[in-house]
Amino acid sequence: MSNTSRKRREALVYHAKPKPGKIEVVPTKKYATQRDLSLAYSPGVAEPCLEIEKDKENAYKYTTKGNLVAVISNGTAVLGLGDIGPEASKPVMEGKGLLFKIFADIDVFDIEVDTKDVDKFIETVKNIAPTFGGINLEDIKAPEAFEIERRLKEELDIPVMHDDQHGTAIISAAALLNAVELAKKKIEKVKIVISGAGAAAVSCTKLYKAFGAKAENIVMLDSKGVIRKDRANLSEEKAEFATARKIDTLDEAMKNADVFVGLSIANIVSPEMLKSMAKRPIVFAMANPNPEIDYQLAMDTRKDIIMATGRSDHPNQVNNVLGFPFIFRGALDVRATKINEEMKKAAVKALAELAKEAVPEQVNIAYGETRLNFGPDYIIPKPFDPRLIAKVPPAVAKAAMESGVARQGIQDWDKYEEELLERMGNENKITRLLINRAKTNPKRIVFAEADHLDVLKAAQIVRDEGIGFPILLGRREVIKELMAEIDFEEEDVAIIDPKSDEEEEHRKNYANKYWETRHRNGVTKYDAEKLMRERNYFAAMMVNEGDADALLSGYSRAYPTVVKPMLELIGMAKGVSRVAATNVMNTSRGPIFISDTSINIDPPAKDLAKIAQMTARTVQLFGMEPVIAMISYANFGSSKDPRAKKVKDAVSYLHRFHPELSVDGELQTDFALNREMLQSKFPFSKLAGKKVNTLIYPDLDSANSTYKLIKELNNVDSIGPIMMGMNKPVHILQLGASVEEMVNMSAVAVVDAQEKEKRLKK
Repeated sequence: MSNTSRKRREALVYHAKPKPGKIEVVPTKKYATQRDLSLAYSPGVAEPCLEIEKDKENAYKYTTKGNLVAVISNGTAVLGLGDIGPEASKPVMEGKGLLFKIFADIDVFDIEVDTKDVDKFIETVKNIAPTFGGINLEDIKAPEAFEIERRLKEELDIPVMHDDQHGTAIISAAALLNAVELAKKKIEKVKIVISGAGAAAVSCTKLYKAFGAKAENIVMLDSKGVIRKDRANLSEEKAEFATARKIDTLDEAMKNADVFVGLSIANIVSPEMLKSMAKRPIVFAMANPNPEIDYQLAMDTRKDIIMATGRSDHPNQVNNVLGFPFIFRGALDVRATKINEEMKKAAVKALAELAKEAVPEQVNIAYGETRLNFGPDYIIPKPFDPRLIAKVPPAVAKAAMESGVARQGIQDWDKYEEELLERMGNENKITRLLINRAKTNPKRIVFAEADHLDVLKAAQIVRDEGIGFPILLGRREVIKELMAEIDFEEEDVAIIDPKSDEEEEHRKNYANKYWETRHRNGVTKYDAEKLMRERNYFAAMMVNEGDADALLSGYSRAYPTVVKPMLELIGMAKGVSRVAATNVMNTSRGPIFISDTSINIDPPAKDLAKIAQMTARTVQLFGMEPVIAMISYANFGSSKDPRAKKVKDAVSYLHRFHPELSVDGELQTDFALNREMLQSKFPFSKLAGKKVNTLIYPDLDSANSTYKLIKELNNVDSIGPIMMGMNKPVHILQLGASVEEMVNMSAVAVVDAQEKEKRLKK
């Protein structure tokens, strides 16, 4: 099976299993008892119904309306697939709903309308509009899209936006403002070429004009060439941008142009065209998946270029996800009656300004950058920037209030910003950041148990996603058979059987190296050679000798049996006296680190403090500032038992020798995680008013049980155990880890290798 066929199958399985689709409806109220049900439905439900009958605005108070957006399409212009019909468009609409939820915590119903008739479409949307706080129109072909959006905006009293038109316009306008500034030009004077005349191109050009671009400086092209005033039968939208210049081709239009904006097709801009542009040209080649001119070709052709594309593998990605979730978030939060020009311009300015601010370390880490700075390679924020939720919605909300379309005001902007940040405790954000960072500099990972199907599946994903380069250890014939079963192509993948004759030279070399370090600990040369036939010993020596960068094992064997060779062969990092493990729990309140989940049974106070220090460094590795609670059954000296005193002594040690850490205890778990309770009962605590993201437990029993309880009861993803304090990047999986967990741990291993490599270079 070809790679394309396999990708096709993976996409289909992703959408079909474990249950069809990507979104679901989840109850937000209790429903366990008869009393709960009588309040949820009859007779209790009558009371909010009557209140809404008195005043329709009460629907925002008693229902989900205020946080519910409809993503609506008729399937006439779906991505690059064209007119494929409403049913076929549903996966895309569900995907849009997923993005609304994970980026701005907005709930979505996707609605596919089976009509191409403009009047019928508008009537359908108007009839269902009372359900929603906003309408996101999607994948509707031009020119019908223009009329549909215009009329719905006029006739409805909730925000309506056709994201295909305005999303790209808003993001690219922010990029254009910053690019023009960097090029030391004025937007009122730049000559702009727009390749494409569809909904997005028209909306982009209108927004550029709103920011000062002059009509006489704009040339727009469609599939027939330059749109000129003397062309017959121009639509109203195209007529607005028709030029009086006597030119016909893109080649002619590009001469001395300052800006090229591509919303058309791949590879229509040649190096010669690029050379004919003015000094410091701005090129937004946004055709997807392949831009109007290849990024590297453009960069090689003009050293003074400022370039953006629609792709995530190049700088300056014009990604609509920077806009629509946050614009609707701000509009919903003030119950806006529409999304007007002022609100769109406010979003543009907020995005442009954010790109000029100092970038948080979390974002640098996510994108594998030493330091992102405002400049030619960074003119718009990155999609994973956590500040977007706190920057764009308030700007949109303020614009709605100032322009008179808000039905509800915001009084306390600091509180509103805090609420927005709380919404972004998204369970999987840290995983996205982790994998994204790993992909910036992939490493060679030894999968020590590759003759197990799930391990191979994980290795396949790691290779396909560019997270790392798998090295497969195990019985060669079994591995090959399993690879064929899952269409895992062998080329470029190393398969090693430590027991095979082919590996005899490696075994002897590794055995000698091992014996040299352990011969005074009772290890004979014969013992060393025998151990090198064991996959975990062989794998550890591969990492030790630089034949691999990182190691994963433990899927099929008990944790202690895998830890032993790692401690013997790899050993602890310089200055470390105790190794430990932490697990990251991707909870609804954000990531929570739990230590020590795998190694230390009952560490004394000083070791407990060192575990807290190592965990703090790991939290920082993920781009977060550690806020650490040292957990006990007691609160701040309420028990004199030695077990509670141990935690108290560990905290005293940390306060004395590491005052820079935000750490306190001893604390019960509920007080650690409930800010209000902690502030009320223990206002003196160093954690008062802070959101704890790290829990250090006093023993292995409590830490291991807690993380597994959270994982099973709440169906929470776990990343870990992450080994801390080892000399090399080795990580031991939990017995029977899932494919997803192994992929995540592969990313951890790669990032660990990246960090250790950086330290060696210092």
